[in-house]
Amino acid sequence: MTQGIGRAFMHSTYYRNMTESDQQKGLPQPPLELPYDADKPRIDLPAPPDIDFGHADLRATIEARRSVRNYAEQPLTLEALAYLLWCTQGVREVIGTKATLRTAPSAGARHPFETYLLANRVTGLEPGIYRYVATEHKLVPFALARDIADRLVEAALQQEFIKASAVTFIWTAVPARTMWRYGERGYRYMHLDAGHVCQNLYLAAGAIGCGVCAIAAFDDEAMNALLDLDGETQFTIYMATVGVRVE
Repeated sequence: MTQGIGRAFMHSTYYRNMTESDQQKGLPQPPLELPYDADKPRIDLPAPPDIDFGHADLRATIEARRSVRNYAEQPLTLEALAYLLWCTQGVREVIGTKATLRTAPSAGARHPFETYLLANRVTGLEPGIYRYVATEHKLVPFALARDIADRLVEAALQQEFIKASAVTFIWTAVPARTMWRYGERGYRYMHLDAGHVCQNLYLAAGAIGCGVCAIAAFDDEAMNALLDLDGETQFTIYMATVGVRVE
């Protein structure tokens, strides 16, 4: 393994090493969201204004935050999943073709992520992988093969608690969105943005009686292959399991 690649990355992305970005060159920006097959069925999610889990004390939720790997067998409701998706990547406003304003912060409102879900036990959903279409607040089936959970566990270095979760969030990055404005330094910002999104998941899940465990250890090539990603224009950046807490 090459030594010092982390330090080399940090030095290479110093501001003084940055060149003119595509935005500064006047080049068009990438789409705000990746397209999907319109022939696939779309699953409507409960609308954010219609979701009401009451109110949780923010300080108590923060103080109780911890990673949880053991979950109850109780399924997650579709309403709860919609709430977690909204809290992590919900689109509050679309500003023409230029930007989306979401529930989690992102450098320059670039929001480089796409959200995939391994649904193991979600009411009303067949087990499998789905993609969240954030601008429409809908789900689109992606891979519903019977062995898909086993394949994901294998790609995630045999972390079996993934199969015990009600749902596992898989965030992928589309670097062109961030690099259009920030060039190579955008790679730094994408990893910071991923942290913002996952912390929202921890707090939102904690507020409704669920537990979360973030996962950064996975076989990059295997995970990208599972999601049919090329690893360059789109790649897996972060994951997190979610399930109802054991009483």
